[in-house]
Amino acid sequence: MTRWLLHVDLDQFQAAVEFRRQPELRGQPVIVGGNGDPAEPRKVVSCASYPARTFGVRAGMPLRTAARICPEGVFLPQDLATYAEASEEIMALLRTFPGRVEVLGFDEAFLAVDTEDPEALAREIRAAVEELELTCAVGIGDNKTRAKLATGFAKAVGKSVRSDDQPREEDAGTGIFRLTADNWGELMAHRPTTALWGIGTRIAKRLSGLGIETVADLAAADRNSLAAEFGPNTGPYLWVLGHGAGDTDIAEPREPVGHSRSETFPHDLTEREEIDAAVVRLATQVAEETLAAGRAVGRVAVTVRTKTFFTRSKQRKLPAPATDVDDIVQTALQVLHAFALDRPIRLLGVRVEYTML
Repeated sequence: MTRWLLHVDLDQFQAAVEFRRQPELRGQPVIVGGNGDPAEPRKVVSCASYPARTFGVRAGMPLRTAARICPEGVFLPQDLATYAEASEEIMALLRTFPGRVEVLGFDEAFLAVDTEDPEALAREIRAAVEELELTCAVGIGDNKTRAKLATGFAKAVGKSVRSDDQPREEDAGTGIFRLTADNWGELMAHRPTTALWGIGTRIAKRLSGLGIETVADLAAADRNSLAAEFGPNTGPYLWVLGHGAGDTDIAEPREPVGHSRSETFPHDLTEREEIDAAVVRLATQVAEETLAAGRAVGRVAVTVRTKTFFTRSKQRKLPAPATDVDDIVQTALQVLHAFALDRPIRLLGVRVEYTML
């Protein structure tokens, strides 16, 4: 049996979850973000449905910009609790299939499986996900890197997966694609380095300064030059990415060590009373969610970001494991009051670390 890595990526996940409870929204340009108010400042798009994306709406875009370029958009508030429930439902489903699962986030996961027909397994996964009124793409690879990138090809409806960028009908919109060492050069060599998982615009710009523009350029680059530019670890790793190499097994799931919540405010907070109230609200949410999960708290941290984007965190260790919401909230306030709080505040966050009773 051959070891394959499958990357399962849910389509337009947050919007799709909204479609399950509001079917009349299907096919509309749905935009999820903030409190669902496009006029609210400092809020960004967290998910855009495919129709919204045709207008140019993308995750991370300010809601105000999304409203301007997509005036017909249906704006919905984020409902993280519901998305988390849907994610748990999906991950539980994936664990019913052969192999082991590594969760990457709300809407994606790797499966390590031993099979001679990974496409058949991918079709079974997609059919099972559709039973939950959601859809997904499945990338198949001989390692994690190629499986992750294969998902992009699986979603490339009507687009080419050949090096000449001409449409190939049999590959369009299947929702499943295999990328391996055998077709890596044909499909990836001509693409910009930003096509690689883990290379963003900043690193790509620095690579460009070395004359490295494409994946093929990166694969042919001198490893010593890359190490001199990016460091002894990152430089050689980038060279490895250029060859499409990667892990051939998944990581064992890690036990969570803490829980946090943060909020960026529509308007900077300047009054001590409203700052305190915000931390009390965040700390209460974190404490209630943590205690409901049967955890005890050993440390409380508060993060403050000012109007000038200066960000700093302070923390306090509790004298004994805390299982009372008021104790956790009061500790968060004590940590908050260790800050000078003499500048307008843009963001506040509260984090707790778990401990044994």
